[in-house]
Amino acid sequence: MLDKKSEDTVDFNIDDTNTIHSLVIIMRGLPGSGKSHWVNEFIARQPIELGRQILRSGYFTTDTFFYLDGLYQFDPRRLAEYHQRNLTGFIHAISQREPIVICDNTNLAKWESMAYEAAAKSLNYQVRYVLIGIPNDSEHQLLCAGRNRHGISLTQIVRMAKQFEGF
Repeated sequence: MLDKKSEDTVDFNIDDTNTIHSLVIIMRGLPGSGKSHWVNEFIARQPIELGRQILRSGYFTTDTFFYLDGLYQFDPRRLAEYHQRNLTGFIHAISQREPIVICDNTNLAKWESMAYEAAAKSLNYQVRYVLIGIPNDSEHQLLCAGRNRHGISLTQIVRMAKQFEGF
Protein backbone atom coordinates (compact mmCIF):
# COMPACT_ATOMS: atom_id res chain seq x y z
CA MET A 1 0.00 0.00 0.00
CA LEU A 2 1.43 3.37 -0.98
CA ASP A 3 0.88 6.57 0.92
CA LYS A 4 -0.87 9.51 -0.67
CA LYS A 5 2.45 11.21 -1.40
CA SER A 6 3.81 8.37 -3.49
CA GLU A 7 3.85 8.34 -7.23
CA ASP A 8 3.94 5.30 -9.48
CA THR A 9 5.35 7.19 -12.44
CA VAL A 10 7.78 10.02 -12.76
CA ASP A 11 6.62 13.10 -14.55
CA PHE A 12 9.67 15.29 -14.94
CA ASN A 13 9.19 19.00 -14.97
CA ILE A 14 10.94 20.23 -18.07
CA ASP A 15 11.77 23.89 -18.14
CA ASP A 16 12.23 26.00 -21.25
CA THR A 17 15.83 24.83 -21.64
CA ASN A 18 14.67 21.18 -21.75
CA THR A 19 16.62 20.21 -18.63
CA ILE A 20 15.22 17.58 -16.32
CA HIS A 21 14.72 18.60 -12.72
CA SER A 22 16.19 15.91 -10.52
CA LEU A 23 14.18 13.59 -8.30
CA VAL A 24 14.97 11.84 -5.02
CA ILE A 25 12.71 9.05 -3.78
CA ILE A 26 12.95 8.14 -0.10
CA MET A 27 11.38 4.80 0.71
CA ARG A 28 9.74 4.11 4.07
CA GLY A 29 8.45 0.91 5.58
CA LEU A 30 9.13 -2.13 7.69
CA PRO A 31 11.49 -4.86 6.49
CA GLY A 32 9.42 -7.15 4.28
CA SER A 33 6.84 -4.48 3.46
CA GLY A 34 7.77 -4.43 -0.22
CA LYS A 35 10.00 -1.35 -0.49
CA SER A 36 12.58 -3.03 -2.70
CA HIS A 37 9.83 -4.64 -4.78
CA TRP A 38 8.27 -1.20 -5.33
CA VAL A 39 11.68 0.18 -6.35
CA ASN A 40 12.27 -2.67 -8.79
CA GLU A 41 8.82 -2.14 -10.34
CA PHE A 42 9.43 1.62 -10.54
CA ILE A 43 12.80 1.13 -12.26
CA ALA A 44 11.29 -1.40 -14.68
CA ARG A 45 8.75 1.25 -15.80
CA GLN A 46 11.47 3.74 -16.72
CA PRO A 47 13.13 3.93 -20.13
CA ILE A 48 15.80 1.20 -20.32
CA GLU A 49 18.82 3.51 -20.17
CA LEU A 50 17.40 5.50 -17.26
CA GLY A 51 16.61 2.29 -15.39
CA ARG A 52 20.17 1.05 -15.90
CA GLN A 53 21.54 4.38 -14.74
CA ILE A 54 19.45 4.29 -11.55
CA LEU A 55 20.63 0.76 -10.77
CA ARG A 56 24.25 1.62 -11.57
CA SER A 57 24.61 4.90 -9.71
CA GLY A 58 21.33 6.07 -8.19
CA TYR A 59 20.06 3.28 -5.93
CA PHE A 60 21.14 3.23 -2.29
CA THR A 61 20.22 0.77 0.42
CA THR A 62 22.18 0.02 3.56
CA ASP A 63 21.32 -3.67 3.12
CA THR A 64 23.89 -3.82 0.31
CA PHE A 65 26.72 -3.65 2.82
CA PHE A 66 25.51 -6.67 4.78
CA TYR A 67 25.88 -9.07 1.85
CA LEU A 68 29.02 -11.19 1.95
CA ASP A 69 29.51 -13.72 -0.84
CA GLY A 70 25.85 -13.37 -1.76
CA LEU A 71 24.56 -14.07 1.75
CA TYR A 72 22.89 -11.48 3.97
CA GLN A 73 24.82 -11.33 7.25
CA PHE A 74 23.45 -8.62 9.50
CA ASP A 75 25.94 -7.31 12.04
CA PRO A 76 24.44 -4.69 14.38
CA ARG A 77 27.94 -3.46 15.28
CA ARG A 78 28.38 -2.24 11.68
CA LEU A 79 24.94 -0.63 11.29
CA ALA A 80 26.02 2.97 12.00
CA GLU A 81 29.05 2.61 9.72
CA TYR A 82 26.99 1.14 6.89
CA HIS A 83 24.29 3.80 7.20
CA GLN A 84 27.02 6.42 6.91
CA ARG A 85 28.50 4.73 3.85
CA ASN A 86 25.05 4.58 2.26
CA LEU A 87 24.47 8.28 2.93
CA THR A 88 27.91 9.13 1.54
CA GLY A 89 27.15 7.27 -1.70
CA PHE A 90 23.74 8.95 -1.94
CA ILE A 91 25.29 12.42 -1.50
CA HIS A 92 27.92 11.61 -4.10
CA ALA A 93 25.19 10.59 -6.57
CA ILE A 94 23.21 13.80 -6.15
CA SER A 95 26.40 15.85 -6.33
CA GLN A 96 27.04 14.14 -9.69
CA ARG A 97 23.51 15.21 -10.74
CA GLU A 98 22.09 11.73 -11.22
CA PRO A 99 18.55 12.29 -12.53
CA ILE A 100 16.84 9.90 -10.10
CA VAL A 101 18.34 8.85 -6.78
CA ILE A 102 16.61 6.41 -4.44
CA CYS A 103 17.15 5.80 -0.72
CA ASP A 104 15.72 2.36 0.08
CA ASN A 105 15.97 2.12 3.88
CA THR A 106 13.26 1.73 6.52
CA ASN A 107 13.20 5.46 7.42
CA LEU A 108 10.55 4.83 10.07
CA ALA A 109 11.44 7.91 12.13
CA LYS A 110 11.94 11.38 10.66
CA TRP A 111 15.55 11.65 11.87
CA GLU A 112 16.50 8.62 9.74
CA SER A 113 15.77 10.43 6.48
CA MET A 114 16.57 14.02 7.46
CA ALA A 115 20.14 14.00 6.10
CA TYR A 116 18.99 12.48 2.78
CA GLU A 117 16.20 15.02 2.40
CA ALA A 118 18.39 17.99 3.41
CA ALA A 119 21.16 17.00 1.00
CA ALA A 120 18.68 16.52 -1.84
CA LYS A 121 16.91 19.82 -1.25
CA SER A 122 20.23 21.67 -0.97
CA LEU A 123 20.94 20.58 -4.54
CA ASN A 124 17.44 21.46 -5.75
CA TYR A 125 16.13 17.93 -6.05
CA GLN A 126 12.42 17.21 -5.80
CA VAL A 127 11.90 14.86 -2.85
CA ARG A 128 9.15 12.25 -2.79
CA TYR A 129 8.50 9.91 0.12
CA VAL A 130 6.96 6.51 -0.58
CA LEU A 131 5.51 4.64 2.39
CA ILE A 132 4.82 0.96 1.80
CA GLY A 133 2.20 -0.56 4.07
CA ILE A 134 0.89 0.59 7.41
CA PRO A 135 3.65 0.02 9.98
CA ASN A 136 1.40 0.19 13.04
CA ASP A 137 -1.12 -2.33 11.66
CA SER A 138 -0.71 -5.76 13.31
CA GLU A 139 -1.71 -7.67 10.15
CA HIS A 140 0.88 -5.77 8.15
CA GLN A 141 3.51 -6.48 10.80
CA LEU A 142 2.74 -10.20 10.61
CA LEU A 143 3.01 -10.12 6.82
CA CYS A 144 6.36 -8.32 7.03
CA ALA A 145 7.72 -10.79 9.59
CA GLY A 146 6.79 -13.66 7.30
CA ARG A 147 8.27 -12.32 4.11
CA ASN A 148 11.30 -10.21 5.02
CA ARG A 149 14.51 -11.64 3.56
CA HIS A 150 16.60 -10.93 6.61
CA GLY A 151 15.09 -13.22 9.21
CA ILE A 152 13.71 -10.39 11.32
CA SER A 153 11.25 -11.82 13.83
CA LEU A 154 7.74 -10.59 14.50
CA THR A 155 8.92 -9.32 17.91
CA GLN A 156 11.59 -7.20 16.21
CA ILE A 157 9.13 -5.99 13.55
CA VAL A 158 6.67 -4.89 16.26
CA ARG A 159 9.47 -3.07 18.08
CA MET A 160 10.49 -1.31 14.86
CA ALA A 161 6.87 -0.37 14.13
CA LYS A 162 6.68 1.45 17.47
CA GLN A 163 9.36 3.82 16.14
CA PHE A 164 7.17 4.79 13.16
CA GLU A 165 6.43 8.48 12.81
CA GLY A 166 3.90 9.75 10.34
CA PHE A 167 5.12 12.81 8.50
